[in-house]
Amino acid sequence: MLFFLNCNPILFLSILLLCGILMLIFFIPANKINYLKIFTFNISSIIFLFSLNLWINFFDNTSCFQFFNTSNIIVNSNLMYVIGLDGISLFFIILSTFLINICLLISWNSINFFLKEYLICLLFLEFCLIQVFCVLDIFLFYIFFESILIPMFLIIGIWGSRTRKIRAAFQFFLYTLIGSLFLLISIIYIYTVTGTSDLLILWFTDFSHYLQFILWIMFFFSFAVKIPMVPFHIWLPEAHAEAPTSGSVILAGILLKLGGYGFLRFSLPLFPFACIYFSPIIFLLSLIAIIYGSLTTLRQIDLKKIIAYSSISHMGFVTIGIFSLTVTGIEGSIILMLSHGLISSVMFFCIGILYDRYGTRILKYYSGFSQIMPMFIVFILFFSFCNISFPGTSSFVGELLILIGLLDTNFSLVFITLLGIVFSTSYSIWLLNRISFTSLNLKYFVYFQDISRREFFIFVIFSICTIWIGVYPKYFLNSINFSTLNLVKHLILN
Repeated sequence: MLFFLNCNPILFLSILLLCGILMLIFFIPANKINYLKIFTFNISSIIFLFSLNLWINFFDNTSCFQFFNTSNIIVNSNLMYVIGLDGISLFFIILSTFLINICLLISWNSINFFLKEYLICLLFLEFCLIQVFCVLDIFLFYIFFESILIPMFLIIGIWGSRTRKIRAAFQFFLYTLIGSLFLLISIIYIYTVTGTSDLLILWFTDFSHYLQFILWIMFFFSFAVKIPMVPFHIWLPEAHAEAPTSGSVILAGILLKLGGYGFLRFSLPLFPFACIYFSPIIFLLSLIAIIYGSLTTLRQIDLKKIIAYSSISHMGFVTIGIFSLTVTGIEGSIILMLSHGLISSVMFFCIGILYDRYGTRILKYYSGFSQIMPMFIVFILFFSFCNISFPGTSSFVGELLILIGLLDTNFSLVFITLLGIVFSTSYSIWLLNRISFTSLNLKYFVYFQDISRREFFIFVIFSICTIWIGVYPKYFLNSINFSTLNLVKHLILN
């Protein structure tokens, strides 16, 4: 008991998750369905509450890493298990623990086979995500970064909803794995040259400009596939279309943020000159992603692919904000990533509700649902407005800060970026109109049911979160500010 009281809180979260996984594997039989669900939900809820406690005990007025801990993995070696949190990583951990908890509620009645294995995959995924956002060793980061592929591959391939799920799982796995091989090669080279993989030491290592170019490109391929940036986005719509609802929530809500986090944590501080040099290319690719993602969304007929392509567009805003290389732009990109994690997740949940009831995601079958599912339409209306960055919502804060940051970098980029907001409004209102209004299609549907209490509870939680970030962003920006200031100062000094 004394060990847990004195334990580093991040270590405590990790140990608790590992204990929960071991309990599921060895002590709870697979036929005890209710015990499995309740036990996993309780463990995940405790993890989420403790992650909130990290925020409560977080000091806003410092850029130093907090809850810092270091220990040897291999005796007499330079490989260390170094963990710590700053304002950038804090909210990604909270987002991860929150969405895993929500995924358990979403899939409460929809996963009907191999339930025990599914719950183990979710907890293992949560463990890897926490490690990714807190480890300060690039080699360990790579290990956990790639370990996430295993449970996601299984979730898509086993519990996917359609016949192409195996193909989509392999496509997701191979695309992201091949992209990450460039990251592994560069990490091995860095370790060979410097003799360490500790990020805090590498921050003060002066790489030559030529070497920065090479290493930045290697890191870029890995992170660009994860975001995903155009033209590395091919795997995303297929993976979303075949994944179960909880898998789509994890993909859109958390995994797409790994690329942006990688740019912030590694590319910007390690290769500052290369980031400045290659920023025009990032702007070009991001603008293509914004315009292409929005226009492609307008021509989709699969509901999941509509949200998937819209995610490509929104993540284009994120990369523009990151490579604006301004405090305001970077803060806006972090807020937008958090906002997108919430809004895209709940939009996939909306689609999951329709699919669970009617067994199809083809848009032409849905119309006039305001007559038969009024509560559902109220919520999808609200989240559609969140998706178009309506003032008072979380996306508005993120996109506004990004545009303000761009004003200091390239004024002409602001006007082109604003086209993305116009297009996002177009496809969001178009989708809402198709589902909600026009005449009810009684030819295809004879059974109608509005949202349940569990679904209503999930919608309310997401609504509160998006309004909270939109109305009171200072609670989040205060924690982020010193970390982003430190990052930009490091770019300027180098």
